[in-house]
Amino acid sequence: MPGRNVAFTTDAYVIDPIFFPGGDIGRLAVCGTVNDLAMKGAVPRFLALSLILEEGFAIADLERILRSAARASREAGIAVVCGDTKVVPKDQADKIFITTSGIGEIRIRTGREFIRPGDKIILSGTIGDHGIAVLNERLGLGLKSGIRSDTAPLNLITEKLFRFSTALRFMRDPTRGGTASVLNEALDGSRLGMVIRENLIPINKAVRGAASMLGLDPLDIANEGKFIAVVDPRKAAAVLKVIRSHRLGVDAAIIGEVVKKPRGVWMKTSIGGSRPVMLLEAEGLPRIC
Repeated sequence: MPGRNVAFTTDAYVIDPIFFPGGDIGRLAVCGTVNDLAMKGAVPRFLALSLILEEGFAIADLERILRSAARASREAGIAVVCGDTKVVPKDQADKIFITTSGIGEIRIRTGREFIRPGDKIILSGTIGDHGIAVLNERLGLGLKSGIRSDTAPLNLITEKLFRFSTALRFMRDPTRGGTASVLNEALDGSRLGMVIRENLIPINKAVRGAASMLGLDPLDIANEGKFIAVVDPRKAAAVLKVIRSHRLGVDAAIIGEVVKKPRGVWMKTSIGGSRPVMLLEAEGLPRIC
């Protein structure tokens, strides 16, 4: 893409288990890299995909994963242009690892340096679905609530938001570390704060119940098909309407705003109190992506 602004990203996927309700490692690898590009205001164009297979890995499972990755790439509109495969001896890997690299064309500029007091915080849908779906499958918890991973290509929404180029301050998908980590990282290096409201945060009832049972905070749980946007307050309602118009964003909500004080991220609880929302310092749920 000569003469154009280019975004480049790379990531590795080691999720356990490799198949889970709502997706698998193949779909996750494609969507994860597509979403990294989308969060930078880019249109995903090209993808490289490499596999590391453990000796003895079932051919049927490999074919299933590759078909899933192909469907996800078609859905996102990104071309898989190259790749590689390596096989390692048994017990030197865990079934399959995937590495993807993506190139996109930047259409709008976003970043935490653009965030201003008064900006609204939009969450594109329910949080915690991916993490709880994977944990339920991994641990064999037997939860019969129908919780499914939200793994999806977010460029299907973000490309509809390019018209709001001057209003979109910041975008990020809350994967490892969840919503809490993204909000704290958005303020890194600034003298600002954020106030979010517990009763406005969209959380699936089943996810809330499972998280409570497991002693987890939904704000810390990974997502793979949601994003957080910080938006000029004058355009927040219009941006929200566009997000909600897509099937991936029907539960989107404005959950808070940027403030001068207090610094840091704070939650107004449903019982009228206030508590800090801290950055997750350890990996809460390992091998979640």
